[in-house]
Amino acid sequence: MGKPQLHSIHVHPVKAFRALPRQEAVVEPWGLAGDRRWVLVDDGGKIVTQRQQPRLALAAAGLLPDGGVRLSAPGAAPLTVPVPAPGDTVLVDVFGTKVEGVPGDPAAHAWCSAYLDADVRLVHMDDPASRRPVDPEYALPGETVSFADGYPLLLASAASLDALNSLIAEGPYAAEGPLPMNRFRPNVVVTGTDPWAEDGWSRVAIGEVTFRIPRACGRCVVTTTDQGTAERGREPLHTLGRHRRLKDGLVFGQNLVPQSGGTIRVGDPVRVLA
Repeated sequence: MGKPQLHSIHVHPVKAFRALPRQEAVVEPWGLAGDRRWVLVDDGGKIVTQRQQPRLALAAAGLLPDGGVRLSAPGAAPLTVPVPAPGDTVLVDVFGTKVEGVPGDPAAHAWCSAYLDADVRLVHMDDPASRRPVDPEYALPGETVSFADGYPLLLASAASLDALNSLIAEGPYAAEGPLPMNRFRPNVVVTGTDPWAEDGWSRVAIGEVTFRIPRACGRCVVTTTDQGTAERGREPLHTLGRHRRLKDGLVFGQNLVPQSGGTIRVGDPVRVLA
């Protein structure tokens, strides 16, 4: 087995939209630059993700240099959405936590609502340094996060995916496998490790940037959504429930919080510090 290294980087400009591959990315305290700074909300202010709308898997958002996004989706003409000017904020309900954000322009709301056939708005996180703290049960003072589920980055291991796919192949829903890594929507994917080795990590360095690992990532129904068709199945939750039911839920991957800044690049060495 080779030495652990960074195999791929993925940024999601709009939460729940398709990931963008990157060869390198700047690591900010609240996540990769441009990652999940935009989110859809319903008419009550709750975030809308692939949990409610699996068709979001087919929508894409290109990231513009100033932080704006270029939206595209099947059957819809592309739309460029600029970063909104500072102004009145709205409350965004992120799994019960209220977070302030700035609404995008009305054309963005109309585009997203037409695509989903639902009343939604596109909201931008203008100041991630202050808007949303990491879960205090697992955070250090001052740590913040974008509109990601709970933590600035998510790490997944290629060896663990191979092991999971082997388990799926032995089960009753073997026809659904093997699953690709995009089911788990990670920010960083590492190679050169043993399966599930990441369960024992608490601090890692990727290139020049160090991270702490506060907890494993419990998985939800989004992982059962085929990111190429938006159709749902039973895996990987069925197999995770049988083989990976740990204290943090049905676990695949590890959450990361940056402890330093810098740029990570595909091919960077990954070092386990603790």
